[in-house]
Amino acid sequence: MKIKANSPASGKDGLDKQNTNKKSEQLDVYRSDATEQALTTNQGVKISDNQNSLKAGVRGATLIEDFILREKITHFDHERIPERIVHARGVGAHGYFEAYPGNEKLTKASFLTNTDVQTPVFVRFSTVQGPRGSADTVRDIRGFATKFYTEEGNFDLVANDAPVFFIQDGIKFPDFVHAVKPEPQTEIPTGATAHDTFWDFVSLVPESAHAVMWAMSDRGIPRNLRAIQGFGVHTFRFINAENKAVFVKFHWTPKQGLAQLVWDEAQKLAGKDPDFHRRDLYEAIASGNYPEWELGVQVVPEEDEMKYDFDLLDPTKIIPEELVPVTPIGRMVLNRNVDYFFGETEQVAFCPGHIVPGLDFTNDPLLQARLFSYTDTQLSRLGGPNFHQIPINKPVCPFHNNQRDGLHQRIVHTGQASYEPNSIDNNWPAETPPAAQGGGFESYQERIDGHKIRQRSESFGDHFSQARLFYRSQAPHEQKHIVDAYVFELSKVERKYIREREVLEVLCNIDLDLAQQVADQLGIEIPAEKKAATLPDVQISPRLSFEAFKPEDIKARKIALLVHDKANEATIKAVQAWAESEGAVVDVLTPKPGPVLGLQGDVIPSDGMQKAEPSIAYDAVVIADGDNYDVVMKDGVATHYLLEAYKHLKPIVFLGDKGKLIEHLRLVSDEGTLASGQFEAVQDSFKTLILNHRVWAREAIAEAIPA
Repeated sequence: MKIKANSPASGKDGLDKQNTNKKSEQLDVYRSDATEQALTTNQGVKISDNQNSLKAGVRGATLIEDFILREKITHFDHERIPERIVHARGVGAHGYFEAYPGNEKLTKASFLTNTDVQTPVFVRFSTVQGPRGSADTVRDIRGFATKFYTEEGNFDLVANDAPVFFIQDGIKFPDFVHAVKPEPQTEIPTGATAHDTFWDFVSLVPESAHAVMWAMSDRGIPRNLRAIQGFGVHTFRFINAENKAVFVKFHWTPKQGLAQLVWDEAQKLAGKDPDFHRRDLYEAIASGNYPEWELGVQVVPEEDEMKYDFDLLDPTKIIPEELVPVTPIGRMVLNRNVDYFFGETEQVAFCPGHIVPGLDFTNDPLLQARLFSYTDTQLSRLGGPNFHQIPINKPVCPFHNNQRDGLHQRIVHTGQASYEPNSIDNNWPAETPPAAQGGGFESYQERIDGHKIRQRSESFGDHFSQARLFYRSQAPHEQKHIVDAYVFELSKVERKYIREREVLEVLCNIDLDLAQQVADQLGIEIPAEKKAATLPDVQISPRLSFEAFKPEDIKARKIALLVHDKANEATIKAVQAWAESEGAVVDVLTPKPGPVLGLQGDVIPSDGMQKAEPSIAYDAVVIADGDNYDVVMKDGVATHYLLEAYKHLKPIVFLGDKGKLIEHLRLVSDEGTLASGQFEAVQDSFKTLILNHRVWAREAIAEAIPA
């Protein structure tokens, strides 16, 4: 599959990009364009011969004095830096953030209160478990980290696409990561949780039950990175100009809606296009289909901290939106791809401790550990304490302090005094009082009264109610996918007692129907006393289901248009014109890479070969009409294409005599199999089906189709 970099769209999105470029001039000074430039050494010496090393004669030994060779080889030898232990597999993009009016009642942070400013951002999406070379579409939680380059300093919102985490206290983070990573004796499996050590750990640590449920749901296999939510996981504080604080939880909500893969599709994509997610994000931005998210917060007044039957400081819990709605506070648009993956995506350094005035932390014990861990990690990865001077990490506002020297120091410091206070340099740089214009950061004065103790709060003790809430809030097809995921994952666990412990000690405490379905397929017997247990009821939360997040349009959705020789040119033009009006992407896919001849003898260009651009990469399929039914019927690639799209619950339009393929392929007609003589007659229904993403009513029938 090739990355297709089309021209950026015009109109408002194009204007947004123009404005963002103006606002991001501070970042552009770090970009390097070698067009029409001489090839030089790192010292700026022009190179006359980059093809041959310096030798003692044509066939003689290479000379150690060849400083060009030594510099080039030395740099190459040290090009690789340690990859992240978790979140190693990532992809990034640039964009901007705009605040909505009225946020000053919540916070004094300038990037959230000044509506005249577009704050540059850099976002890195990632999987958790796998190394850099793993596949994009594995079942996993996704990282969603955003660096805001604000006028008051950098703020990093280091989020995930799930609002809860697997552990409550940071002291357990190394244990969790060791368990989820490939098993140490074999380094298997890569990028997957379907193995003994992961399920051994989570079955022994019941606080993980809620996050495991999210990972086993459709959230674990998103269709693309443009269709995921982001959550700050922890409870933070906002502080306004009157020094009044509120608790907040951060939510990113995609304008594109939520969309998922089906499991068979995710597995095939991991083999056929392991870069599927990063390719999709690149192509969407390159073609001007800029993804957009709305930033919102759930706000809890300080006096309501203990109001709920869960603890706000527990990172394994959510605040159901029915209790505290999400208040929108701004929007983010990603409109520029990176120029240099290593320099930007790989070297970007996020840390939850990077905050600005108007924000502060809480005593969430997992957050407290992350405040240390992230910075400590960057010291190893990026070679020392000056990683903040790497262009992608550098604030756009001025920064001055007395921290000097260290590996990779890039600044030539002036002045004699590297300490504070001093009189030699008139005490510059100087402190800024919090009350001053653009005041300095001041930690919130939270009252603390207690004993030093190693103990978990009793308010953190309920590990199953919210997992039950999540499961019971899913649509029926989503619940089925959760069952299927548990069965698949646990079937890969070799030790029977681990499978039994997960079912009997975890799932039976979440939902008995869920536990029974999984147990039946794994051959596990649930004791009568557990079957007779009564679990506390929960009030379902519709906002936990994908069904609550339908997209507003079908912009950037991809449609495969299958075309053979003697296809109807008018049909092809009609589909393309409709897709362009909707902002969707249509690829004309032909049996071979070259063009085909239409019914009227027109040359129809090809966007790709059907065998090389499989149905799993598309959201919907149209097969064109024409004088070629027998050719299509005998084309095994084309018929497999339709069968696979049908199996993966995608809408398919059969035009003209191609409607007979429904019967020929033994498909069961449903709302997602549209047969028509004219595309215009079904285009509105087709759009609705694409908005709904899948034909879920087909799932039971489609499972009988061979993979």
